[in-house]
Amino acid sequence: MLFAVIVGGLIGYQFGRFPGFIIGAIVGVALVKFLKNRIRKGLEGIQSGFLESVFAVMGALCKADGVVSANEIKAAESLFDRFRLSGRQREAAKAAFERGKAGDFDLDAELGKFLRVSRGQPALLQMFLQVQVQAVAADGEIHPAEHEMLVRVARGLGLPESQVDQLEAMLRGAYSGAGTAGASTGKQLEDAYRVLGVSPEASDAELKRAYRKLMSENHPDKLAGRGLPESMREMAEQKTREISNAYDVIKSSREREG
Repeated sequence: MLFAVIVGGLIGYQFGRFPGFIIGAIVGVALVKFLKNRIRKGLEGIQSGFLESVFAVMGALCKADGVVSANEIKAAESLFDRFRLSGRQREAAKAAFERGKAGDFDLDAELGKFLRVSRGQPALLQMFLQVQVQAVAADGEIHPAEHEMLVRVARGLGLPESQVDQLEAMLRGAYSGAGTAGASTGKQLEDAYRVLGVSPEASDAELKRAYRKLMSENHPDKLAGRGLPESMREMAEQKTREISNAYDVIKSSREREG
């Protein structure tokens, strides 16, 4: 703000000396306030669109295997608390979920709408997909029809199918406690490589670069600055923990083999 006052004042001074300085300073402050307001409204629009589309697509995914299970409904409702939704937001989320369950729900149109709202920011798109994977896995498994629709969601968001595999692997790691202690199983190690998006043949340097890139892209503060609702910070933090767990699993395995 002080910078805007000084710059605006100096520009004004060139045209009107001291009176121009005063006018320029006032204009500078007004311009900063205007830009801040535009940014705030832009982020609020992204956050509102994020939550509405999240629950609409979730309803469609939970219906993908032909029935919405009690566990899936419970998982969706638990997100109301996890995302710290207000009363009005909860009602909007419920309505969006029901809309997604309807037979005439247009999944592709909803994904297209979210793409526009999120401005195609990869980190927000990946977080959107992460929520969907966790929701459909609420009953303990991801059915083939649900996996197929998750792939369709990923493609609709412009993400590769490997993103679905990565998130499913991440979820299995969370359930199994991979990376927390002891020797990892072959499946855990395979999933760890999938989470980091590298092959078992990758060098230690390539592994570290992939790890650091993912941690940077998914940093909760960075995501918040791009429009991720603050209420979803916990989920962003969970993702960085799983990325870190995967890295630890691979490092431990290589140290034992070395």
